[in-house]
Amino acid sequence: MIFAGIDVGSLTAKAVLLRDGRVIAWHVEPVQATPAQSAGRVLEAALAKARVRRADLARVCATGYGRHELPFADLERSEISCHGLGTFTSNPAVRSVIDIGGQDCKVVVLDAAGLVDDFAMNDKCAAGTGRTLELLARTLGLPLGELGPRALRSRRALPVSNKCSIFMELDVMQWMHQGRRVEDIARGITASVARRVAALAGKVTLRPGVCISGGVSKNAAVVRELEAALGVRFVPLSHDPQVMGALGAACFARLEHGRARQEDRRVQEAGDPSEPMAAGPADAAPACPGCTGGSP
Repeated sequence: MIFAGIDVGSLTAKAVLLRDGRVIAWHVEPVQATPAQSAGRVLEAALAKARVRRADLARVCATGYGRHELPFADLERSEISCHGLGTFTSNPAVRSVIDIGGQDCKVVVLDAAGLVDDFAMNDKCAAGTGRTLELLARTLGLPLGELGPRALRSRRALPVSNKCSIFMELDVMQWMHQGRRVEDIARGITASVARRVAALAGKVTLRPGVCISGGVSKNAAVVRELEAALGVRFVPLSHDPQVMGALGAACFARLEHGRARQEDRRVQEAGDPSEPMAAGPADAAPACPGCTGGSP
């Protein structure tokens, strides 16, 4: 059986397909005008990679900001739960997850079964997210994919605020007007984002086995700065760290399907209560008050 997980975020939509507990395909692409359009496109792309049809799917689980608007989803789960289960599925040694997405940042602590034990989340400010990196890369005149590599070539980070994306941009513009090296400004940006995320991580007690997921996990400079700030080395994941939410959603689809089948078996074993039972002598309907049970 094949199960699908779809994660519609603020910048990208992700889909993962599972068969027999193994990932058979995944796809990532920029969001479209509506969550339903984004989910439909990314799911069809993943199905094409796996060479299967939508009719072959046993269940579809949705997560992310757009999860409530997908008419073809059979169930929904929160991003926090899905990122937790997704990273745990990708590496069972994971006990703490730092997910940095396009619009928010989450720190999730897991139990031994990969379920959420504690979490902290910042979804009120863009500072410390992929949106900030995108904005500041544009200010520097760099493609987003160049920000990390340029930061890694820096000799020293220039101070950049981490309180607000607007203040961060003002600092970046100031350094640019002074003619400072782009590499040093870029490192200041990645270090600032890492400090912001580390402060959020300080609100929970991280457990050994820390990983990083989300699109920002692909920025090697942010990863390096964050490892230094937290004093950890991130454990590796077996799949693309950007699709952990979709992977967790696919796992929840599989779990829900298994629970439904177990429930069906219990009903069959107990007998269908909606079917009338043949009445024997002891099963005769009780007489009304004052009635002898005979015919009038």
